[in-house]
Amino acid sequence: MTGKDEVRDGVPLTNLDQPLFDGADATKRDLVDYLDAVHDRLIGQLRDRPLSVIRVLRGQAPFMQKNVPKYTPDWISTVPVWAEASKREVSYALCNDRRTLLWFGNQRAVEYHPTLAQIEQREHPTHLVLDLDPPDSDAFPLVVRAAHLVRQALTEAGLTGVVKTSGAKGVHIFVPVDRSAPIDDIAAATRALAARAERLDPALATTAFIREDRDGKVFLDSTRAGGATVVSTYSPRIRAGTPVSFPVDWADLDRVTPGDFTLRTVPGLLGDGDPWADRMPAPQRLDADLIEQGRAIPIARVQAMHEGKRRARARREAAG
Repeated sequence: MTGKDEVRDGVPLTNLDQPLFDGADATKRDLVDYLDAVHDRLIGQLRDRPLSVIRVLRGQAPFMQKNVPKYTPDWISTVPVWAEASKREVSYALCNDRRTLLWFGNQRAVEYHPTLAQIEQREHPTHLVLDLDPPDSDAFPLVVRAAHLVRQALTEAGLTGVVKTSGAKGVHIFVPVDRSAPIDDIAAATRALAARAERLDPALATTAFIREDRDGKVFLDSTRAGGATVVSTYSPRIRAGTPVSFPVDWADLDRVTPGDFTLRTVPGLLGDGDPWADRMPAPQRLDADLIEQGRAIPIARVQAMHEGKRRARARREAAG
């Protein structure tokens, strides 16, 4: 080790003064210090959830890592998960303690994307999530307006959600659900809520999965169910200035921007608090009518795949 390297909780930390990534305005040390400062709050969101991370190595493009590398220390907990898409078993890490989080930080893992279900109940996600994506990077005020539509749809369905910035350009709305709802029911309810919010202001919000069909509207993404991951609250993002996905009170949503919450500002904003955990309501039961309504709505990704093939075929026929 060099004089600028160190050890924390038994984890060797190396090359700490290297830039984190282009435009980060931060070093690897800044990342490790941030993760350490918020480790208890961040681990609270990652605990017992198969974890994917996005790493950024020097001179390389960022990449998502699901399967733990062969050199992973044996003290890091892992869980095997069958990946249907690749027809293989993937060994995911479980980030349940400070030592593991520091090891990931030393691996230049900047983003932390846990599953919505914990390992002991993989068929029962703990949250229903709507991901709101603006039509362009400077349209956050539109996302805020669309988030209030979703909140209204939730209220009318007898549900309460909490909101956080995604750390990129949108927001995530989380609704804790009880363990009575399997994945398919949660996915159906999510589609129904997105459709209800869209109907409240179809000039602002859309559920159109194909980008060219969105017409400059905010996309209400209802596909974060099943084995999907969502970037964790308090996770940094690989974006200019290293923003952080951060909880926002509904009353304050009109007064913030994603850039307010960065690797440098968040520890001071948090202090000893955990606003995400504090604001999270108790798990809620999904209404049967909401689930049934959602079952009648096509799954967006599947519908988009079929429509994309249809359009490609039409273009070939028109050209031929």
